[in-house]
Amino acid sequence: MTHHNAVELSASSGKLPGLLPKLDEATAVLADTLDVAKPAKMNRVLDTARRILLQEGGCAALESRVQALEASGLFNGSDWATPQHLVPSLTTQALQSRHAEIVVIEALSELRLLAVATGDYLHPLISAEQAHHYLTQVLAINLGMLFTAPSEAERATQGRLAQIPRALLNHLALRIGYQHIVDKLIEEIWRILKQRPIQVEPIQQMITQIALCQHNPDIDLGASGKGADRLVSSVFGPTEACREDPGIEVYHARLQHMDTVALQYEATGCARAMHDTGLVSPYHTVLLRYLLDQDHNDHLLAESLGLSSTGRDCLLCYRQLVEALIREAVYPATAQSIYGLALLLERGILYQPPIAPALWRQLGLNLSAWSQERLRLMYGDSVPPRARLLSGVLCMLGLPLGVGQGNNPTCQSARALSMWSYNDPDYLLQMVAWAARDDEIIIHFEGQPISSMASLSGVAASAPLDLDPVSSLVVPHLDRIYAEMIRRCAGRDSDPHRWVNPEFHGWWSGRGFRINVDVATGKLIALDEFVRYFYASYHPYYNGNLPLIHPQPAGIAITDSAARFIGWHAITILRVALDSSQTMRVYFFNPNNDSGQDWGDAVKVSTNGHGERFGEASLPFEQFCSRLYIFHYDPLERGALAPVSEDELQRVIDAVHRSWGADRLPTTDWQAQPGG
Repeated sequence: MTHHNAVELSASSGKLPGLLPKLDEATAVLADTLDVAKPAKMNRVLDTARRILLQEGGCAALESRVQALEASGLFNGSDWATPQHLVPSLTTQALQSRHAEIVVIEALSELRLLAVATGDYLHPLISAEQAHHYLTQVLAINLGMLFTAPSEAERATQGRLAQIPRALLNHLALRIGYQHIVDKLIEEIWRILKQRPIQVEPIQQMITQIALCQHNPDIDLGASGKGADRLVSSVFGPTEACREDPGIEVYHARLQHMDTVALQYEATGCARAMHDTGLVSPYHTVLLRYLLDQDHNDHLLAESLGLSSTGRDCLLCYRQLVEALIREAVYPATAQSIYGLALLLERGILYQPPIAPALWRQLGLNLSAWSQERLRLMYGDSVPPRARLLSGVLCMLGLPLGVGQGNNPTCQSARALSMWSYNDPDYLLQMVAWAARDDEIIIHFEGQPISSMASLSGVAASAPLDLDPVSSLVVPHLDRIYAEMIRRCAGRDSDPHRWVNPEFHGWWSGRGFRINVDVATGKLIALDEFVRYFYASYHPYYNGNLPLIHPQPAGIAITDSAARFIGWHAITILRVALDSSQTMRVYFFNPNNDSGQDWGDAVKVSTNGHGERFGEASLPFEQFCSRLYIFHYDPLERGALAPVSEDELQRVIDAVHRSWGADRLPTTDWQAQPGG
């Protein structure tokens, strides 16, 4: 990767002024065209509008032009021509369409109604009140898209187009007002936070909007907004000394006048808020650094991190290292690093001999010019690039199941980072060192080295810009290596993941391999045997109650809420256990940012409430098996095929046939693609 890439990454900014005159010209041409010829002229308008919607400020620019766009006849002959008859619940389907013209015209229609709702456009067919009510419903219905990254289904079907609905909905929310959707917003924020993602910036932005609504005298939240206080206070005022959000300097001055008892209250308050929500306030960073500077006892330091006896012991054993990590990584701009550090200590991984030396190496690591430039491009200059990366390392080591792939087809690489952090953290630290210092990672495949710099392009078309600091540096290298491994398996008589997964992820990936799809034809093959093998390998009732020792890579067939096949996706099977209702469940890691998904046919992935640990997703064993198409196992441990009852076996097979296997008959054409 070269410095030239950095220029390309930021080249898209500043295109808006050049696009607007082109849109105005195309709109004028459409307006002067006879009705019978208008369809031929619409493509230019819609294509230019699409490019504008992908730019920062594009929605606002189009909002001021929607009256002229409608007058030109853009909506003529379509459902959008009668806005008074539009149905809010249908907007989701339109905004998630794979057809650009549908997404764009839906976005333009929403912006038209926004202009009506705000009084800028007096429409003959719909009143401002009607438009406002409609848009409020649209925001509530599409809440999931408002601040979360695109789902696997959206990313596979829409690509970059998936950015448009999010830009539109954020613009609508800012203009219409969050007070109308704040209750559902709060519910959604808590749902995401229970998964403990590493990247919390979108959530913090939404909490900021809620706080602004609460403190705006012109906004009457009425009965809405209950339950927001815990969220707002966790970011803006976790303790009594900063309850009114006085600012970092004022808070620091207040700390200087506190005795030990008062500092104890502050430490406890910050820790409680952090562990309650998974969010860290910038005030927490001020307190932590103050405790170090004043050389307060380890008790207060442990209290401010909210540590149990395990974490406290780890802190005491590695006091000098922890202090160095805090001084180098903890700043108001990297507040989440405190949560990562606390959970790292709670995991006890510092007791593994390689980890402390590897973290000392990380503290003194000299980042390459490219690594520094990339981190600055993504996160700015508020803290040095090395501190930003170290903060990301702490978060990934503390939250190995909080890794997300962003809006990128890199589920394999995200899964690898999560798996290494979870199971082999010193290997993760080695990868970070190679990528950040050397701009190169080398992984061996069947005895032959593969260099990330010598390999061809990876699965992702461009360098990802929406990842955590560690992923942003390491994923581009892993992506190219993974793609090269896939290429080296071309022509073999089975799915390439049979050979790639154990070499790419680690020795603990089982060398035994099962797939229920014929690579050459796409037909479902030996489904009965596949299911019995999976039960025999993973179900405690059929494998001698043997627990899963190491996380195992697996491949699932992603389906949408109508149970239609979307694509292949990489996940990690973490454990299999009974939940509180005595249902056997598979607990797994899904790198797709938000694991709470509806896969159709009553298969809804759970992320809390069924015994999930932070970052885990789960499904009942049968349902998970119905979406599984690849799994690994240890061929030396697997016994005879599981004697699964015919009823249970048939339920799994029927679920496959009703969903992703519905059209996988002998005539189906299919070509194995790398998951992502």
